[in-house]
Amino acid sequence: MTAHLKQDKPDTENFLDTMKQGVLGKPVSRVEGLAKVTGTAPYAAEYPIENAAEGVIVTATIVRGEVVSIDKASALAMPGVLAIIDDERLTTRAAQGTAGKAPQQGPTQVFFWGQPIAVVVAETFEQARDAAKHLKVEYRAEEGAPLDPSDVEPEEQEDETVDQGDLAQAMSRADHAVDLAITTEGHASAAMEPHAAIAQWQDDKLTVHASLQMLNYNIAELADTLGIAEDRVRLVSRYVGGGFGSKLGVSEEVVAAAIAAEQVGRPVRVVMSRQQVFQCVMRRSETSQRLRLAGDGDGKLDGFGHEALVSNLPAEEFAEPVLQSSHFLYGGANRALKLEVARIHRMTAGSVRAPGEAVGMPALEIAMDVLAEKSGVDPVELRLRNIPDRDPEEDLPFSSHKLAECLKQGAERFGWDSGARSPRHTLDGEWWTGTGMASAARVHNVGEARAQVTLKPDGTAEIRSDMTDIGTGTYTILAQLVAEMLGIAVDDVLVRLGDTDFPRGPGSGGSWGAASIGSAAYLACRALRKMLAEKAGTDESDLVLRDGAVDGGRSLVELLDGKEVSEEGYYEPGDIADSHTASGFGAFFAQVRVNRFTGETRVDRMLGAFGFGRVLNEKTARSQCLGGITWSIGAALTEALHFDPNDGHLVNCDLAEYHVPVNRDVGEVEVLMVEERDPVASPIQAKGIGELGMCGGAAAIANAIYNACGARVLSFPMTPDRVLEVMPE
Repeated sequence: MTAHLKQDKPDTENFLDTMKQGVLGKPVSRVEGLAKVTGTAPYAAEYPIENAAEGVIVTATIVRGEVVSIDKASALAMPGVLAIIDDERLTTRAAQGTAGKAPQQGPTQVFFWGQPIAVVVAETFEQARDAAKHLKVEYRAEEGAPLDPSDVEPEEQEDETVDQGDLAQAMSRADHAVDLAITTEGHASAAMEPHAAIAQWQDDKLTVHASLQMLNYNIAELADTLGIAEDRVRLVSRYVGGGFGSKLGVSEEVVAAAIAAEQVGRPVRVVMSRQQVFQCVMRRSETSQRLRLAGDGDGKLDGFGHEALVSNLPAEEFAEPVLQSSHFLYGGANRALKLEVARIHRMTAGSVRAPGEAVGMPALEIAMDVLAEKSGVDPVELRLRNIPDRDPEEDLPFSSHKLAECLKQGAERFGWDSGARSPRHTLDGEWWTGTGMASAARVHNVGEARAQVTLKPDGTAEIRSDMTDIGTGTYTILAQLVAEMLGIAVDDVLVRLGDTDFPRGPGSGGSWGAASIGSAAYLACRALRKMLAEKAGTDESDLVLRDGAVDGGRSLVELLDGKEVSEEGYYEPGDIADSHTASGFGAFFAQVRVNRFTGETRVDRMLGAFGFGRVLNEKTARSQCLGGITWSIGAALTEALHFDPNDGHLVNCDLAEYHVPVNRDVGEVEVLMVEERDPVASPIQAKGIGELGMCGGAAAIANAIYNACGARVLSFPMTPDRVLEVMPE
């Protein structure tokens, strides 16, 4: 049976708060934690597939042009080499998130330096790598491929364009006007687990063990790429060592492994090197942004402008959604927003760690701080004054709105020194000390989701879905949710994920996983509860399940009477998405030290206060927030992709030269969760948290740098040279 809900209206029943098991929301440790720390949890490259050959991808060394020939004979003569494959079905780019169709194919046509063009298959990885290194490829290069976004005429993304009122007039009459140009460099997802896949064909059916985030879409992408029906494909992705957007769509190694296994007649494993992951999977676009704010004498916004230029390859639909939260975060009747895309020949741009807000919010929040200074208003107070009652562009109500609470509670917990602020007030030896803050917002998303929950005769439960856990805690929150609703211990719930033989889940991406798959599990459990209530001779509304039994009545084992019962929950977003604006909100506070001679910045402490609906697991939610704050430190100070201006190749393509934050970069970090119930967000009243912690944190650090030493840095990352360049004498 399937319990289906298409959510067209708010769910105000608040049913979960009537449960009595007392495990939902608690800081339960990860149920899969032991498997991970003991090394028994298999990741994509680790499945014990017998007789697997090894494949290594070969990448292009030109920017744009054509592969004329590949000297296969010489490579095939090398020890252990089984095949050199340049099949036209090979993909040259990763699929974008939720694409559900084949990405760009045809490896002979080259569009960027580092594009996959072939795969070498050998008995061992070392043999394949050696042959790939020495493979002779002849190209016909095309000159003049644009590499810099400023060199081409950009394309306007009309669905992002807002022209409301008259911003120019608002700027001219403003008591306080801000007009800033801010740039951000590109980012890499930098997941711990590299991209990997093992493919095998058995009885005309393909099974691929891979590191993927969204199997429901990935199976369609792979089937379309190979030109076969979906029912001939099975994807397995039980454990994923981080994705951060890079594994949303099927990427090149999955397709390469599938085609290679077909052609050599045995399983093939393809693991990308760290350099290849950086060079050819997915990047966050660099941005050039312009912020215009028109405020009255009290800093209240009358005009709001945000324009951004991003880049991508030709024929790619994705454009970094820089303006995503700018559309609704602050008021201002006169509004002008525009997003443009420059078509250049760098690797594919796609979703990376909170696409949009991760780079748009820092720029906006620097501009808000400049406005606060010009207005003589405390930065926290300025933001409070500009929180709109309704969506300022769509005139829709907010599903819930906790920005004010996050600002106030965060300021109190952090010890924010409110009032007008001036830089350079504290010098200790070589170090200036200062504080800064910023708002946070991340749009709320949900997607279709299915989950099957089965009650076993022994009173335990099992939940199945092809939903993935990319390190965010999905295994655990589903165990808690099922345990809470069925009145059993968390340890009595078996969670099985990451297999397309199971009901289709939403996948992990866009911070929608918990709310979506949690809602499907919730519906399945509601159906099981109704069945149990009938057996217990009561209404579901009166049924209390706790410790494996009806409160004051029979045990689940007795009620089941040796029978197994199963229900599928199917959650589907409905019209409610069009009737409300839904978002998570938060506030960041940072204290930094800046060296007066070197420009080096140290983040001594940060606090993030976040409102994201119902907290499903206090420990994993906090962990997600801590991770987001850490990424924001990286965006602020260290992370940047650098491309050679001559041939477009990525210069810093590994973790030695692409600098993610390490232990010494991260000081004391505190998380404050402002719990709420959002009846619009989902039936379980939860919203996403995976990305909110990164949206705006870099601005809090930037504003703290200015407060410390007077350096208003308008380019991210704020490296020592950039700080020194604008530091006052």
